[in-house]
Amino acid sequence: MSKIKVAVIFGGASSEHDISLISASNIIRNMPEDKYRVTCIGITKKGRWLYYPGDVSGIESGEWEKDPDCTSAVISPDPLHKGIIIMENGEYTLKKIDVVFPVLHGKNGEDGTVQGLLELSKIPYVGCGLLSSAACMDKAYTHTVLDNNGIKTAKWKMLNHRNINHLDDACRDIAEELGFPMFVKPANSGSSIGINKADDLQALKEAIKIAFSHDNKVIIEEFIKGQELEVAVFGYDAPFASFVGEIGKSNDFYDYDSKYINNSVALHIPARIPYERVKDFRAVALEAYKAMGCKGLARVDFFLTDDGEIVLNEINTMPGFTSISMYPKLMEDVGMTYGYLIDKLLEQAIENSYKNY
Repeated sequence: MSKIKVAVIFGGASSEHDISLISASNIIRNMPEDKYRVTCIGITKKGRWLYYPGDVSGIESGEWEKDPDCTSAVISPDPLHKGIIIMENGEYTLKKIDVVFPVLHGKNGEDGTVQGLLELSKIPYVGCGLLSSAACMDKAYTHTVLDNNGIKTAKWKMLNHRNINHLDDACRDIAEELGFPMFVKPANSGSSIGINKADDLQALKEAIKIAFSHDNKVIIEEFIKGQELEVAVFGYDAPFASFVGEIGKSNDFYDYDSKYINNSVALHIPARIPYERVKDFRAVALEAYKAMGCKGLARVDFFLTDDGEIVLNEINTMPGFTSISMYPKLMEDVGMTYGYLIDKLLEQAIENSYKNY
């Protein structure tokens, strides 16, 4: 039987470019070689698409871009092609693809942009569709959908660039409504980049300016004190939720460095919560997954407050797949080894490519 042709897309014009390289390297190394033939497409930080024929080690190190054999490549939006057009020395060749694994985190990849291209191409792909990817990436839309489905989130306010000329008044109104401390976040960003905690009006103004440097829309949320917990969800028609994992914080909050750089955070699987509460988190994770129209996979992040309330923080539609990432660890906890998980994500993407959620 011929191998299934998989295109793994990595990198991206995103602040999470480097994390994507690590995630993609892990996925490629753990993909069953007897079943899949991998084609690598890297996207530079400036947004250039390149076919990379080199060794996977070059991806993780970031050296892949310097490979002399890299050539320009694009996924064709024409469903007649169903593949990658590679351009070299003025000549074009078509490389057929059966399924795409878009291992892209953050903007320009996890936000529905690439998913829209893949919808046009009619090539099956791993993960959530255009609408759910975009809505889960945009924290304002996430809040709106979850609030309207009765799923508890932090109290929040939104600012856009029209508010920037009246920032003092906006900050005073927000402080009065939400109270200090509070968290300020770019509406469209991941991995805690551009997120800051504000303890007073001056810090709030500075945090908003920083957030605006990452996005043209900013979310301000009330501070929620409690344990940071995560649930992995997998599947399509009958998705299932993992047990609960816990983030043991080393910094003021679970920031980018804690997640990926200094590896200073203790992950607890299972989480240190009463066993009878586990089913509650799993139920809310599945409810949110369905409400947001997710498919394939997602990681749902929560707070458990000191008075026992479950507050949903965010939903990640392409969670990290590094060696210290919670999603693969939670799936391994329920019996899905890394290689088996990758196989099933690809298999189900092909089987369910015709379905909308």
